[in-house]
Amino acid sequence: MTDFNEPETKLEALLNIINSSAHQAIAEYKKTGHGVPSADATTFHPLDLTTDTLALKKAIRLLEGAYHQLSSILAPPQHTVMNFVLNYNWVCTDVALRARLADVLDQHPEGLSVDKLAEAVNFDKVKTARVLRALTLMGCFKEVERDVFANNRLSLILKSTNNTGCYARLHSQDVSKSAGIVYETMIDEEFSRSHEIDKAPRVFAFRKEGIEVNQYEMMEGDEEKRDAFHRAMLGQSDMLGASAVLHHYPWNDISSVVDVGSGIGAFSTPLAKMYPHLRITHHDLPNVMVLARNAWERNVPEALLDGRVEFIPIDFLEDAPVAGKDVYYLRHIIHNWPDAKATTILRNIRKAMGPNSRVLIHDCVISHTFQKPDVETNGLSVAPEPMLPNFGAGSHNAYQTDLTMWLTFNSMERTLEELKIIGAAAGLVLTQVYDLVDTMLVELRIAQS
Repeated sequence: MTDFNEPETKLEALLNIINSSAHQAIAEYKKTGHGVPSADATTFHPLDLTTDTLALKKAIRLLEGAYHQLSSILAPPQHTVMNFVLNYNWVCTDVALRARLADVLDQHPEGLSVDKLAEAVNFDKVKTARVLRALTLMGCFKEVERDVFANNRLSLILKSTNNTGCYARLHSQDVSKSAGIVYETMIDEEFSRSHEIDKAPRVFAFRKEGIEVNQYEMMEGDEEKRDAFHRAMLGQSDMLGASAVLHHYPWNDISSVVDVGSGIGAFSTPLAKMYPHLRITHHDLPNVMVLARNAWERNVPEALLDGRVEFIPIDFLEDAPVAGKDVYYLRHIIHNWPDAKATTILRNIRKAMGPNSRVLIHDCVISHTFQKPDVETNGLSVAPEPMLPNFGAGSHNAYQTDLTMWLTFNSMERTLEELKIIGAAAGLVLTQVYDLVDTMLVELRIAQS
């Protein structure tokens, strides 16, 4: 057995994990027949657009976790800590998104001088250059000649047509305002110990601007914001690799699915295309159902013609869904709500379930950096030693999403134990966990008395 108490042994083991996981990632790209991507590529790699990239994501989880852990050991601590705060990449990304720099450069594949680019977006050329240099340093955009910039594979995400770019803008423009006042909310008498949505840091930030509504209420009266939010949710699904659920759950064994809090159908639209035998029910608020039907008419009209999909407006905090279906699916729903309301949602679903029905909660799942030996992990993957058992920085997206939920809704991503507790309060028991890397699919069934 390897003795990881020896510092050099630990370093060598981390180097081996970095090497092996990088080769695993390379192998996944080569399987497509298109080789590995180039840093200077001006188009997406075919694997970038594939719905099932689970094997690649597992390799990247190991790679990122191991190299961040290795760096934090070898680098001076003052260097690492200052890297936490000397990070304005989000600011530069926000500028690029809002000015649509990638859209302008898309018209000039050979590159455009910073002078002409700045003129096109009515910016100062010196400040524009500083933004682009900071992003180019991180591999986003490329400098093809001195002060001449062009798009590359990363900057294509920042085009206005890209849903993940829309999700990035939601964070850089809106969520960032809430992040700036977190400490203030933690010492405020009204906000500090509340876990209700109307005491989220976002609400605190709104109040400072003289706005007295929460995130949901703001979208209700603003069609543009509502559309941007729904696009951002599609981008979030792409970023988290949420479409892997289409490939790694036994959909062929079921006949009916209820998409609870469906939005416009980011999950159920591709599900219907891949599994045309399924009968799908959309549940969301009435105004969302109108948008959803329009989206299906554009993207999957055959499902409407065949009567394979229905749109039934409900408020899942008040109403039970349609009864007796096989699967009740909730993607990024439970994480929006505090425990009491999350339990209410599950109780309402429990009322509708038949004896063979199951609930699928599709969210990020948080686990600890300390893992007791020989403790049941309930299907969650554990990183190889000497990595942190929860993959450390390889789980970056899940833990940052947890903070986003706090900032925006005063809610959270939960541990598996916390999901078990709210499930049990609704009369449900955990039966299986599917590891999809950034997210987990947690299956619950009716608890047997």
